[in-house]
Amino acid sequence: MTPKVSIIMGSTSDLPVMEKAALFLDQMEVPFEMNALSAHRTPSEVEHFARQAESRGLKVIIAAAGMAAALPGVIAAQTTLPVIGVPIKGMLDGLDALLSIVQMPPGIPVATVGVNGAQNAAVLACEMLSLTDEALAERMRQYKAGLAEKIVKANAELAALEYKFKV
Repeated sequence: MTPKVSIIMGSTSDLPVMEKAALFLDQMEVPFEMNALSAHRTPSEVEHFARQAESRGLKVIIAAAGMAAALPGVIAAQTTLPVIGVPIKGMLDGLDALLSIVQMPPGIPVATVGVNGAQNAAVLACEMLSLTDEALAERMRQYKAGLAEKIVKANAELAALEYKFKV
């Protein structure tokens, strides 16, 4: 299998958050890879990864980073593939990472999800891939329908709760 999505994190300490992306991609049957690369500690490896990503068959990159949060932007600067940034909660509850990833210069966009939003990054990656993969698009439609069903069920359970003054 050739990976279509690459999950990159600044260190393996981000794995508890990024595992949610891996689990979703697995559920959607999307081949992916996972690596730890640091924009500050392994800059030449990050550059090599970004410059080779498209030729290796990757279609989307999910890059997580906390603190200085340079990794998504550094990757985006060196590839034309879409990069989805996941700010990792750390200092300042992840606000520092969120602002670092969102504030990219013109021409170097990074789509950004919420702090620790790895699952949403994987959902967005699958939506991008669905544009040219009808089987994945159908799995995504089923996933979204399942989300609606959960809320309908939860609402029915709330309706069944009884309180003295509930009308």
